Amino acid sequence: MIWLIRHGEAAAGWGDHPDPGLSALGAKQAHAVGELLKGAGVQRIVSSPMQRCRETSAPLAALLTLPPVVAPEVSEIATPPGIADRVDWLRAIMAGTWTSAGPDYIQWRSRMSAFAHDLPAGTAVFSHFVAINALCGFLEEDDRVTVFRPGHCSITRLERRDGRLRVAEYGSEAATRVL
Repeated sequence: MIWLIRHGEAAAGWGDHPDPGLSALGAKQAHAVGELLKGAGVQRIVSSPMQRCRETSAPLAALLTLPPVVAPEVSEIATPPGIADRVDWLRAIMAGTWTSAGPDYIQWRSRMSAFAHDLPAGTAVFSHFVAINALCGFLEEDDRVTVFRPGHCSITRLERRDGRLRVAEYGSEAATRVL
């Protein structure tokens, strides 16, 4: 089993801060997801380099005494240079497809998928809304950017069947707003 965990609630909106940490609620969510996963068989923790993911992975890392491996391959989707309004850009991306997003984002998605394919069973990956969607969509052969709406600290389970990584169960969903 590989678990994809969306980070807890951020202290600032995506359009307000390039790399916010967790809000007080996000910290509580991180502790709760750590408690949920502590007996699940996690043997390795991977985190996006973004602060909100590192903070979300910290309680589980402390419970299991496993240092998280920081991996840029599971980081947030990058805003292209010259974009003045990150929020409008992200809303447009999320409403579209990877094909319409362009080759840079198709390559980003492919790199993340190759990275995830090589992860051993027992890995918990702390990542982001769009990144989790990119990976799940790739595994399900779905070109939509938004395949589902993972809530903060939702846990999506992946498993290997016949040598292929697949979505076993999507995490809980929430009405995510891009702010």
